[in-house]
Amino acid sequence: MNEAVSIQWFPGHMTKARRMIAANIKLIDAVCEVIDARIPFSSRNPDLDDMTGGKPRLIILNRSDQADPEATKTWAARLREGGAAVLVTDSKSGKGVNGFTSAVRGLLADKIEYYKSKGQVGRQLRAMVVGIPNVGKSSFINKLAKRKAAAVSDRPGVTKGKQWIAMEGGVELLDTPGVLWPRFENETVAANLAFTGAIRDSILDIETLGANLMSRMKDHYPESIAQRYRLEIYPGSSGFDLLELAAKNRGFLLPGGERDLERMAAVLLDEFRGGKLGRVTLEV
Repeated sequence: MNEAVSIQWFPGHMTKARRMIAANIKLIDAVCEVIDARIPFSSRNPDLDDMTGGKPRLIILNRSDQADPEATKTWAARLREGGAAVLVTDSKSGKGVNGFTSAVRGLLADKIEYYKSKGQVGRQLRAMVVGIPNVGKSSFINKLAKRKAAAVSDRPGVTKGKQWIAMEGGVELLDTPGVLWPRFENETVAANLAFTGAIRDSILDIETLGANLMSRMKDHYPESIAQRYRLEIYPGSSGFDLLELAAKNRGFLLPGGERDLERMAAVLLDEFRGGKLGRVTLEV
């Protein structure tokens, strides 16, 4: 996965998104950062602190339905211990989403009291929703708005421009496009972003990516891949060994009997992202 570290993943729409965030941050009371509960560290943009000017932050641990529930509890507690306000959500079922407005109002309690002291009772609160691509940000907003207010896709880079969305409880949201950072210096972070689809598969070697995911699953959730792909896992098995065996078991063979690792890797990634390997957290 060494090649992933040198990737300059910063297309033009992300530059525009950064400028949009900077231009609108003065209008905002709070920043709501949506992260992926499967990779809570890797899905946090390290440039966000500078981009959002120290505004009060609510961290939304989204995709909790796909993450290991015990790991999610641990991460939520860890983030709260670090001083962050945290909301755990599942945008598919809507679990946790109804707590958003009260979480924002709790975060901005001092500002609400200040507005009251100035005779501005009921003044609209404005929150900017930010996050890297493919963390379920648009699905979260749509569930919150109880309508299709934001474009949804399992591909990164779908939300292109800004849009204001009125919510119940006196909160107005500014949706923003997903933004990564210009260069991935950390190999594990780059891999995690690729596993979850925050980086387009087309810019990475998919066989290597699949083998790396097999290796991570072997270390942390071996029973999941053993059952799904009928694997015999030995202590010395490499990710490529397991990918080859899975390809054989699935009947993914090329002419001459060679295992089709590219096809198997694509299936593995698709099934991981679709939750078919169970509830998995790749960071502990």
